[in-house]
Amino acid sequence: MLQALLEPLQYEFMQRSLVIAVLVGLICAVVGSYLMVQRLALLGDAISHSVLPGLAIAFMVGANIFVGAFIAGVLSTMAIAWIRARSPIKEDAAMGIVFSAFFALGVTLITLIQKDNKIDLNHFLFGNILGVTQQEVLDTALISAFVLLVVVLLYKELLFYTFDPLGAQAAGLPVNLLNFGLMVLIALTIVASMKTVGVILVLALLITPGATAYLLVQRLHNVMWLGAGIGVVASVSGMYLSYFYNVPSGPAIVLVVSGLFLLALLFSPTQGVFTYPAAQRGEPLLWRELKGLLRGSG
Repeated sequence: MLQALLEPLQYEFMQRSLVIAVLVGLICAVVGSYLMVQRLALLGDAISHSVLPGLAIAFMVGANIFVGAFIAGVLSTMAIAWIRARSPIKEDAAMGIVFSAFFALGVTLITLIQKDNKIDLNHFLFGNILGVTQQEVLDTALISAFVLLVVVLLYKELLFYTFDPLGAQAAGLPVNLLNFGLMVLIALTIVASMKTVGVILVLALLITPGATAYLLVQRLHNVMWLGAGIGVVASVSGMYLSYFYNVPSGPAIVLVVSGLFLLALLFSPTQGVFTYPAAQRGEPLLWRELKGLLRGSG
């Protein structure tokens, strides 16, 4: 067993891939916890699809594709906010409109690029973690460090805003700035995850680890810690499955994390379908942390 675990580590590409898998599994779970609590999973999907035209344009002009993808992700969130503020269109409809338009533009640009260049950009759709370079590992590490630092520094503010935006505004918090900051963190996380699972599957890593942890623990910081652990385990396990069974790495990672969610859904000691009667579940557990925070600040 130990020999089987160590065998992939003799290859440099597997070493780089495992480092990327750990980093992405960590930050996706942490940032995705906020999306899950806010019930904004569609926003993560919208931003992930919206980065495609940015990376295509960056490739065309010879710029860093990560920077191009990040700019496109931020522009998509601004477009969603503008549509919501200037029209009667609801937020979920605005998300659907924006991410469909951005995604279509990205696919079109990628198709045009491939006519003149013998390069495959389609791996950004489904991930190509085995092809990461040393520079991409460094870029992902820097993004991960920045995202985690912001979450640590603004944990209480983001917690308050996530659960009760109106209450946070009444308390004097800069809710617009917090909202924009959260969108930036999501965009950075998606950019960091592009080579791992691709823009199509990144939503699974953003939402599923946190959702799994939500079924097992009570407080948001515990959801983040456990979700990060689940994300890392799923990412590494998916990499080993990809290596030994010759299956695509991105889908393998998503299948593992989805399997862990199913186990928690069925057998969680406090929320499981088979282990905890629905009539006894009562108040959502994460609301208790917000109440404790409000009592402490009062």
